[in-house]
Order: sequence, then C-alpha cells, then structure tokens
Amino acid sequence: MWELLARSLEASTVFLFAALGELVDQRAGVLNVGLEGLMLFGGTAAFITAQTTASYPLGFLAGMALGAFLGLAHGFFSITLRGDQVVSGMGLWILSFGLTTYLGGPRTGPLGLERIPGVLGLSPFFPIGVILVAAVWFLLFRTSLGLAIRSAGENPAAAEASGVSVVAIRYLCVIGGGTLAGLAGATYTLSYNPVWTYNFLMGWGFVSLALVFFSMWNPWILLAGASLFGVMWQLSLSPELVLPGVLSRYVWRTVPFAITIPILVVISTSWFRTRWGLAKPEALGRSYVKG
Repeated sequence: MWELLARSLEASTVFLFAALGELVDQRAGVLNVGLEGLMLFGGTAAFITAQTTASYPLGFLAGMALGAFLGLAHGFFSITLRGDQVVSGMGLWILSFGLTTYLGGPRTGPLGLERIPGVLGLSPFFPIGVILVAAVWFLLFRTSLGLAIRSAGENPAAAEASGVSVVAIRYLCVIGGGTLAGLAGATYTLSYNPVWTYNFLMGWGFVSLALVFFSMWNPWILLAGASLFGVMWQLSLSPELVLPGVLSRYVWRTVPFAITIPILVVISTSWFRTRWGLAKPEALGRSYVKG
C-alpha cells in the first residue's frame, strides 16, 4: 500500500508543478490553455538531453529552459501583440504534437539511465513541490510583488495607475509559469515514467489546467487537489488493489478525466461563485492596453 501511495504522490507532483505555474500566470491575468504543449516540449527536451549527456541535471535544465522560452513566446503573442490568449495557447499545444513527435520519435523507448533514487520509496520531487507551494503562497499573499501580480490580474488599469508595470509583471509570470511547466514535463519523463513515446502525457496538462480552477487560485487547495488526482490516476492504473474484478481497467483509466468535467461544471456555476466566493481574477484572459 505504501508503494501505491508513494507513486500517487509522485504523480501528483507532476500535476502540481504544472498547475502551480499556471496559477501564477492566471493570478496575473494570463490564461495559457497550451499547458499540455509546454509539458510535452519540456519533457521531450529533458529526455533527449539526459539521454545524450547521461546527466539528469542537464536534462532538467533543458526542460525548464525550453518551458521558459515557450512561456515567453506565449507572452509575446498575448501581451505584446495582444492576441487571443486561448488561440495562442492552442497553437502551442498543436505545435507540440508535431515537433515533439519529429524530435523524440527516433528515441522512442526507455531512458536507459539509473532511476533517480527516492527516500523510503518517495520521490524527492514531492517535498520540493510542497516547498514550492509554500513559496508561491508567501509570494502572492505576503509580499509587495505578490500584490502587484494580483493587481495585474484583477484591475490592470488601477495597478498601472499605482505604479505597477502590468506588462513587466505579466511577462515575469508567463516565464515563471513556463519554467514550472517545463519542470513538470521533465519530472514525468525523467522520474515518474522514464520512457519516451508519442503524446506521452495523454491529457495530464489539461487535468493540471482544470486543477487551477478547482483550487480557486489558492496554492494550498491546489496541493490538495493535485494529491487527490494523483491518487485517482494511480488507482486507475491498478484498480485491482482496491476493487479487484470490478470493471475493466480501461474504464478506470477514464475516471480522473470523467471527474474533472463535473468539477469544472459545478465551480463555474453562479451558485458556487456566490456561496463559496470563487476568487477568479477579474481580468483573466483579457489583453491590457495601456491608457
């Protein structure tokens, strides 16, 4: 049972890294629905680099650097050019399918390096994820920079009038969010499942995106949601450990995604917003034009 829990927490770490970066993006008013694409790029770059150099640190650096660059590219289209944020994100996601297949195809198969050691079977990335959650919460709610980020996402005109550079804040957040998305992809291909194959994530980025809405833009609720989905995902891979002989494992594989849909429907209702005070940033997804 401990092995199942440890693997669940490792899976939740991948969700957590990606969703935490997206949460910071959205707090600043930038929506990136191409999160899955950034993770695919980051994971592929990390896998190729680590396999080529036999170095895990270089692999993680490559994944994070590419994620940061793609975050910057999303920022250029959505902040500087003031393009539609959904279209820009979807473009990155679609691009990721073709390019990662072309670049990673010849390396399909296992990584070929010794596994990253854990502590009592627990991935070292889970405590790093918890520390990041605490750091992001402190940044957002206890620092002047965090106030500037939240202001840029709530009322960018008022933030600009008070001396905050909305463009600079939003660029800072999309680069940081892209870095964490690259880290999430790298953690998947170098630690959780070190085998490269076409479209290896199979929707993990979209679950991470949904988790941000589920969390009501609070890092601690995000940690709880990521842990819950990590357990559900791992149980969907090994349902016989809890409910042996009940339904096909292919049906269980759909459970995490099937649960995501009603959660998003419920939290998007006016009833939920009124009753639970949904803290959606007011300027989320809107381009900012300096007056």
